[in-house]
Amino acid sequence: MIAVSKTFSDKRIRDVFKLGQRRFGENYVQEAVDKIDALSDLDIEWHFIGPIQSNKTKLIAAKFDWVHSIDRLKIAERLSAARPVELPKLNVCVQVNVTGEQSKHGCSELDVMELGQEIAALPNLNLRGLMTISETSGDLDAARSAFRKLREIADQMNQKGLKITELSMGMSDDLEVGIEEGATFVRVGRGIFGDR
Repeated sequence: MIAVSKTFSDKRIRDVFKLGQRRFGENYVQEAVDKIDALSDLDIEWHFIGPIQSNKTKLIAAKFDWVHSIDRLKIAERLSAARPVELPKLNVCVQVNVTGEQSKHGCSELDVMELGQEIAALPNLNLRGLMTISETSGDLDAARSAFRKLREIADQMNQKGLKITELSMGMSDDLEVGIEEGATFVRVGRGIFGDR
């Protein structure tokens, strides 16, 4: 479980950490970097889960353990180039827009295989999984369909020799469905921290 801590204070994160949570997810780079620095005394695994702007890749590459939202090769190349040599490879997921909604980020289902192969060849990234966001309608059947499709894409990629072991899918309202469909990461904000 990734506790999505965007907009919540360092103190709130410390409180949740004391309860045993170790993975935290952030969407906004500068806010996240400030928290990562302020909480450097804690053994937190930091996940970047928001859209990535090219001019933020250096900070993300230097500060995070995981990135869930790579949707194009240019971003992957910049993250790989900026990953500090003293750090292990950056664990990454490709974000896939399985619903086709224009408002959603992510590469298309048709492009994910090629993008995955290109990312797997980059020297400082470790391609680990796929991520998606279900439809915003709150329709659990639609969420299930999206999550099942992501799992099927992962199976196809594994058949082609890629090692996709992680599925990042499911949030506070649909995490049970995500888990039923094979999620290895669920991203939970409101369910842990309450309303923003």
